[in-house]
Amino acid sequence: MAESGPGFRMADFLGALSATVPVGGARPIVVRAAELETLPAGQVPNPTTLSIAGTLPTTTFEIFRQTIPPGESSDMQRHHHETVHFVISGEGHSEVEDDTATWAAGDFVYTPPWTWHRHWNDSAEHPVEFLTIENSRLLGLLGVGRRQSAGLVTVAQARAMFDEETR
Repeated sequence: MAESGPGFRMADFLGALSATVPVGGARPIVVRAAELETLPAGQVPNPTTLSIAGTLPTTTFEIFRQTIPPGESSDMQRHHHETVHFVISGEGHSEVEDDTATWAAGDFVYTPPWTWHRHWNDSAEHPVEFLTIENSRLLGLLGVGRRQSAGLVTVAQARAMFDEETR
């Protein structure tokens, strides 16, 4: 059975579930929007706002609400974890390595591990709102999490900056 991708079949996935899963006791069940913890601007190397649902008792993934102001972008970065952005509102485009893809409200944007990427708000008037889910906690638990930020640069500039470090 394929766990994801082209060979994935929901029937196979559901058939593999066990009927003996113990009830989980982790709490809180709900984190209210007002309870999200906004990361200080100095910890975010771009003009976006990141608010984390830090009190959710997740052990393998992290969840954020990300806001990109009108006409702005996230930083050019890469990391070992996978990320999925659900576009709550707005429209824009993402650069992932040498590919560019447009998106709008209701779309999902996938960022593969260790790929240079940057997300842009294409509106001059309205912010973009993302629900961002990443498996960074799992990789952190395994001791293999890594993230690099090149700032507000192009893919080519990021490659040049970090290739210099490895020479």
